[in-house]
Order: sequence, then structure tokens, then C-alpha cells
Amino acid sequence: MQNKSFVQHLTLCTLIVFYSGLFMGMDVFGQVKKYQFNSPGSPCFFEYNYFTPDNEYGSIKRPFIFVLGEAGDNSDAAFERDTLKSALQFIHYVIVYVPNRGKTPSDKLQCMYALSSLLTYNYKYGHSNLFLQVNDSSVKQSDIQASGLDRIFKSVKLYESPVKSGKEFIASMNVADAFKETAVVYDPQEETFGTYYIDEEIADSPEMQEMQKPKKTYFGPPKSFIFKLNGIVKDKLTGEALPFANIQIKGTQLGTTSNMDGYFSFAKVPSDTSVLIVQYVGYDKTEVFLTPFVPKTNFLIELRSTAQLMKTVNIISSRNEVSLGNKSEIISVKMTPKKLANLPSFGEKDFMRSFQLMPGISASNESSSGLYVRGGTPDQNLVLYDGFTVYHVDHLYGFFSAFNSNALKDIQLYKGGFESRFGGRLSSVTEITGKEGNQKKYNIGGDLSLLSINLFAEIPVGEKFTSVIAFRRSYKGALYNKIFDKLSKNETAVTELQSGPGGRFQQDAKATSYFYDLNGKFTYKPNDRDIFSLSFFNGTDMLDNSLESQSSSFGPSGGPFGMNSTDLTRYGNIGSSFKWSRKWNDKLYGNTTLSYSNYYSYRDRSSERTVVDSEGESVTTKDGMFENNNLKDYSLKSDYQYDLLSFAQLQSGLFATDYDINYSYAENDTSTVLDRHDQAVLAGAYVQSKMKFFHEKLIFTPGIRSSIYQLTKQIYWEPRASLTYSLTERLSFIGSTGKFYQFANRVTREDILSGSKDFWIMSDGVSVPVSSAIHYIAGFSYETNQLLVNVEAYYKDIQNLTEYSMRFNPGPSGMSYDENFYAGKGYSRGIEFMVQRKAGALNGWLSYTLGEARNNFSVYSDDYYPANQDVTHEFKAVGMYKYKRWDFSATWIYATGRPYTAPSGAYTVTMLDGTEKDYFTVTSKNALQLPDYHRFDISAQYKLLEGDKTVKKRRDLGYIGFSIFNVYNRKNVWYKQYSIEDGQIIETNVRYLGFTPNLTLSFKLR
Repeated sequence: MQNKSFVQHLTLCTLIVFYSGLFMGMDVFGQVKKYQFNSPGSPCFFEYNYFTPDNEYGSIKRPFIFVLGEAGDNSDAAFERDTLKSALQFIHYVIVYVPNRGKTPSDKLQCMYALSSLLTYNYKYGHSNLFLQVNDSSVKQSDIQASGLDRIFKSVKLYESPVKSGKEFIASMNVADAFKETAVVYDPQEETFGTYYIDEEIADSPEMQEMQKPKKTYFGPPKSFIFKLNGIVKDKLTGEALPFANIQIKGTQLGTTSNMDGYFSFAKVPSDTSVLIVQYVGYDKTEVFLTPFVPKTNFLIELRSTAQLMKTVNIISSRNEVSLGNKSEIISVKMTPKKLANLPSFGEKDFMRSFQLMPGISASNESSSGLYVRGGTPDQNLVLYDGFTVYHVDHLYGFFSAFNSNALKDIQLYKGGFESRFGGRLSSVTEITGKEGNQKKYNIGGDLSLLSINLFAEIPVGEKFTSVIAFRRSYKGALYNKIFDKLSKNETAVTELQSGPGGRFQQDAKATSYFYDLNGKFTYKPNDRDIFSLSFFNGTDMLDNSLESQSSSFGPSGGPFGMNSTDLTRYGNIGSSFKWSRKWNDKLYGNTTLSYSNYYSYRDRSSERTVVDSEGESVTTKDGMFENNNLKDYSLKSDYQYDLLSFAQLQSGLFATDYDINYSYAENDTSTVLDRHDQAVLAGAYVQSKMKFFHEKLIFTPGIRSSIYQLTKQIYWEPRASLTYSLTERLSFIGSTGKFYQFANRVTREDILSGSKDFWIMSDGVSVPVSSAIHYIAGFSYETNQLLVNVEAYYKDIQNLTEYSMRFNPGPSGMSYDENFYAGKGYSRGIEFMVQRKAGALNGWLSYTLGEARNNFSVYSDDYYPANQDVTHEFKAVGMYKYKRWDFSATWIYATGRPYTAPSGAYTVTMLDGTEKDYFTVTSKNALQLPDYHRFDISAQYKLLEGDKTVKKRRDLGYIGFSIFNVYNRKNVWYKQYSIEDGQIIETNVRYLGFTPNLTLSFKLR
């Protein structure tokens, strides 16, 4: 016990000595700056020294002491002789050293008024904290009064004389009393709510920089050491919590991240005078100065949305600003709507498309907003929206995602090796957090493009309830029609033809199509501990190209004839969640989510013929293709986070999901090819711990997830682990591995002639086995203020993949279509390179991915062959440039062509009834390759501001945007279609969009 007490006293003494030395020797740490006053020829042309002991030069909201040196001293000599700069009391003062020039006191003092006026912005904050020290014995009290400086400075201390304060002289020579700071309210009234753009004339002024960030207010020694700090990070203007914000202790590698509700917990804060650095995408990097008086629990950190400058500026962003995650997270990509608007897009702000600009995520598949991550497929990417699973993310044949950026607050993408709290997917996780809405003021806004109209509203009710609703719907404008006509290959037409004995044949085609999505979130916060939120989402597409044909007399019988050709597709996703989050105490935080999700897809491509014979009887036949997929997901899960030790955080949870999936596929109204109905419960638990060692240089996160699956009656264990090591402040290494299972699968239905399709079904352990994957990931990153270099390598071993094909059974003998499920295995591997320029008006990144995705299905080949999503080389260049109110961006994407399978020959078989049917043979699986893919996109945005140009600070009202997709009109091939005519194979290239412009108008109240 005595030894322990001795160590404690020794530690305390060491800290006291350290801080005393720090404060008493502050002149060593401060950096004096020298400036010229006026220009040559002026009687007040001279050099002066400007010094702040705390080295904070960005503010004038502090006391000023002007020091006139001894007779004949220049500013350097006055600085060297001065002792004020080492006094603890004046650590946050500005001390200005003025040369002693001239022969008379009047000459020596004549420029003091002009200099003090300049440096204090014409005494912007008054005179109560302006002081003058004169070290020249020739200057008397009468000289001060004659020059009028007694009206400028609160206190004037003369050489070997009493102190004058106001109209009275103070006999005391105590400098601390003479130059004591008077409490002043420096901060101006908070501006009205909204985002502002600031004129260049005031953008770099100290007071403007000061207004954008909190400042140090306590200058005494620390009183607490190594303590725990809990709090929440919020938007200063809207009051909305900011999830996954990065918080770091300045000058150290100690850091943490806020959770999805904005709460954070710091286990070991070095002292109560530490400085926190808080960063969040789209917000100012903020320094928060702790004091012994701030609360250690429920500590509020407020961030401001980044103020934009109406001039060319240097934009220095952290690693998070580009969208790469923090160092403690393995292989994560982060994005918020505030940054989304700055990235190139195809007219609509689309975070799924923006993610495709990152390395390791394929950008060459225009027909899918889903993410192909590191050789995986979109169904292997888990998409969570406020806790419920979204199974379909596309609008309009996949050209746009179904997520409305006006309803989103934060998006996190984990490209692999994700933590044990996520499960049910093989490849990656996309975690979306919806907006809660403005807590302080109502807000409305919207976007209008050549494709859709988009409206949103944020309505607070009192101080505890917030809401946000966003609605988007397409309309048949020029851009929509171009995409729809290109992909549907149908046009609205009315045709009249002579046909039959004297009859007329009329065909009427009216294409109808649209998409819409509706998002909402209602949040109630009854106290500081509880949050209740209800979220809902509905994204739907409807595409109808049906035809109706009629004839008064047609065919040999001469009777009436009618034919309806239906081409109807309707698909979408409905989801909702109710979440209760609670901060049980300073160490325990939990949330429970009850959710529902429904994916539906209905497709009817059929023909119905009705013929009336000579006896007046009608005969109706119907054939074609009917496909229906309906998935329902009922889920309940609870997640808990417990600060177990100062260096370890324990996370655990329980989950259960009830799946109900129907899929049917028929070729006519009497022949069903496949009809499956799967219902199963998946339940389990997970536990993981995030441990930090060696002053948080090493972060180790081991975990395990266990699931029991009703259909197979087996338990599936998923051990996982990740490691991050920061060798230096700039260089860090990462590694991750883990086992992952997937129980709900989107199976590919191979269709060589018309293009393959997908459908969702459950694994049953027999025809559709439970798929699994093992991840191995390693990489490093090197980061400076100007540059980020990131390299990551990955390998995924995948077992029990499933594919459905009918190519093996359409022979005359036939077979059961239920037997057409085939199981296989695969792997993907690759390496990703990224170089990002983070500073300057022109910034962006270059990325290159060398990848390989291979499958092995024994029914196709004994060897591995390229998977459908295989892309060997992919290069992306992203550039962004800001000039005044203009934002320009451009992207260029190059990728090698994807593999495909084609018919190699055709033949005709005469059936027993005398009819003939065409058959074909095929090449080896995916033995051919589409042409290389590349395109160049550009976009420009012009900010719309409130007020005229004379206003220095103007509210952002929105923007006008113009974009061109595929500038040089590259004819990229989507897929190939085949038909057989007279024993010959006819090949048709189905191409993506060519040169496509778009115009967007965005507006908002705040």
C-alpha cells in the first residue's frame, strides 16, 4: 500500500512539474510574428511583433496588451526584454510589441491609436480589454492624456509610475490587477438556420474563423486526469444527432466514434483540459476545449455544416471527407448527403452510384444500382435502412437507386471483414441511417430534374418530437422516355393494317411506366436517455408495355379475332421499423428494433388469343411467361454496448427473423415450371469486443456469431477478427478475417437467349444449400494533410453457391424442372490501389482494382471459369473543382468486359405431333468476353443564394445543376440477345445509354 501511495504521489508531482514548466515556459511554445505597419514614406511605417503565448492566432476575441519598448528599442528588443509573455495570466492575451521611435513623447505615441484600431477591427469588441504598457521613462501621464490614449486603453502602465485606470490613477504596481481581463460576451447572436456562403473579403478574417468554432475559455491547470467522458454529437443548427462521427484527443492517437444515435463514450481522457478534435463528413473539423467545469456525462458537442466560400479556396479534408472511414474501422466507406451533392452523378443524387466510384466496387454495370463489391453480387450485400433489410435497391431497370437522398443522414459501407453484429450476407454491408428532421425549425425543399420531382418536409413538434417525410416520383420527361424506350424496346403506336377478307386489323400499344418512393421517420425523445423512432420506406416501379389487337374478320374462318399481349412488370420494396434506444447508464447503451420488410416482383409477359369461329363460339388460349417473387421478412433484434474496461468495449446482441418467400415461374396458364414456398426462422446471438492497446495504436476486435436455422436444424458458427495497427500518426496497417453465412439467396436463372434473371428463395440444405464465405483482408494506408494513399488486398473463398438453369432439360425426353438447381463454389481475389488529393481547389482521387472472380459448377465445367460479375481491370478517375459559386466534377471509368455464354450452334427437331422446335448448343460457360467498358461523365452546379452581391453572407437556397452522362457517346454493350431463324443464330447487342444530358433544379427553405 505504501508503494502504491508513493507511485501515485510521484505521478501527481510529475504532472504538476510538467504543466508548470509548460505554462511558465510558454514563450518557447508560442511563435512571434512580425508585420509591417503602413507603407514606406508614412510617418507610421515600422515593423511590430504580434504574439499570442498560446499560439492561437485566429481570433481577436481576447485581451490586447500593447507594449512600447524602452528608448531606442525596436520591436525585437521590446519582445526580448518583456516578461508579460511568460506570465500564466496572459497566456491567452495578444501582446503587440511596438518600436520606440522618435525624439519626443508625442512622436513615440502618435501611431499607437492607428495601430490599435487596425488590429482590433476598429475596436469591434470595445475597449474594456485593451491595455498599454510603456517602458520609456520619458513618457508621462500628461503625454498619455494629450494623445488621447487614456480614452482608448482601459489601463495604462507607465515606467516606474502608478497605474491609470479610467479617470483615476491606481497606485498599485501589480500588473496582474492592472491588466485583468473583463468578462465580455464576444459571440454574436446565433445566425438564423440554414447553410451560408461567405464572401471572400471576410472569409479569411479572424472574426469569421472565430465564429465558426469554439474557443478556449479556461487557462488554468487541469484538475482531473484519466477520466471517462460520455456525450452526444449534434448538428448545431438543426439539433439532429450525427452518427459515426470521429472524435480524437488532439496530439494523440486516442479516439472513438459516436454510435448510430450520436452517443459516444471516451474511456480514458488524459486530462480535463484536453482538446477534442471532432470530424464528420460535410461538417467543419471542430476543436472542443475541455475544462474542469464541463459535465463528464451528457456532454454536448455541436458541429456546424461546412460554410462555403464564394471564391477559390483550398479545401483540406480529412480521410473521412472523401468518404473513407476512420482507422479503427476495417475497410469502411462513409458518405453523407452533404458530400453526396459534390460528387458526379447522373442527374439524381445517388449514393449507391457514388459508392461505385470507390476502389473494389464495380462501376461498369449501369443496369444495377446494387453493389458488386470485391467480386460479390448485389444480393451478397446486406442493405439496412434504420434497422430493416432492403432486398431491392433499383429504380428504372437499375439506372437509379430507390433511396431518396433528402431522407438520408448517413451511409456506411463495409466492403468486407465486417463485425459480428452484422450477418446473413457473404460480401459486404451497407448501413443507412435516415434523417430525424430539424429539431429547431421546420424546413421544406425539393428537386426537379428531367427524370423526376422530389419533395421533402421536416416538421418539429415541440422540443421532443421530430419528423421528416420525402416523396419522389418520375414523370415522362425527355430523360425518362429515353431510358425507358432504350431498355424496353417498345414504343407507343397505333397501327391499322388490311388483313383478312375485307377486314381491318388494328393494334394499339400504350406504354405506361413510372417509379416512386416514399420515406418517413418520426422520432420522439422524452428524456436524455430514451429515443423512440418509427421509420418507413416504399419504393415501387411499374412498367407496362401491353398491346391490344382487334380484327373484325381475320383468318380462314373470317370470324372476329382478338389478341391481348401483356408485358407488365411491377416490383419494389416496402419496409418499416420501430426502434427503442436507451442509455441505461454511463457504461451501457442498447437498442431494440422490430422491423418488417417485403420485396415483391411480378412479371407477366404473355399473349391471350380469342377467336370466334363460324358457329359463334369463342376459344381463348394464353401462353407466355409468368413470374412472381414475394419475400416477407419479420425481424426482432436487440443490440447492447457495454464499456467493460478502460481499454475494452463489449458488444452483444440477440436476433430473430421469420422468412416467408414465394416464387413461381410458368410458361403458360397450365404449365408451371417452378413453384416454391419457403418459410423458416433464423435466430441467434453474437458477442464481440473492441480492445485498444499501446495508447490505442493497436485495436483488436474479435467476435463470434451463432445462428440456428429452422430448415436445416443446424447451428452455424461465424468467428471473426479484425486488427488495426498505427505504426505512426500517418501510417497504419489493417487485417481482417472471418466466416460468413447466407440463408436467403438471390439465385440466378440462366437464360442464354434473352439474358439471365434473378429471384429470391430460401436455402433448404438440399437443392439450395446454405452458402458460406471466408474473408482474408490486409492493407495499409499512408495519410498526410495533402495526400492519402491506400492499398488493400483481399481473398474470399465461397462455398455452396446456387444457380438455376433449364439448358440441360429441354430435350425431347424431358425432366423435372425442380431438379434444375445446381450447387457450386467460387472465389474472388484482388488488390486495390487508391491515391487521393485532399487539398486545393482541385481535388479527387485515382483508383485501380485488379480483381478475379471465379466459379466452379460441375454441371458446366470441371474447372473454374469466370463468374458473371468478373472484371479483371477497373480504373476510375474522379476530379472535383470549386470556383466561387460553381462546383465542377468529372469522372472517367474504364473496365475490361464481363464474361458471357453464347449459343454456338442451332438445330431443329420434329416433334411427334409434326411440329418443329428449335434447339441450340452453347459455348463453354462464360468463355466469351464483352467489349471493354468506358465512359466519361461531367457535371456542374451553380449555387442559388439569397440576396444580392452586396451581402457578404448569403443563405444557400439550392442550386441549378447540369450533367452529361457518357460525353463521347461510347456504345457500351449491356448484354447480347439471340434468336434462331431458319437454323441460323441471330445476335443482337443490347447497349447501354449513349450521350445523355440532364438538368436539375434543387431548392430548400433552410
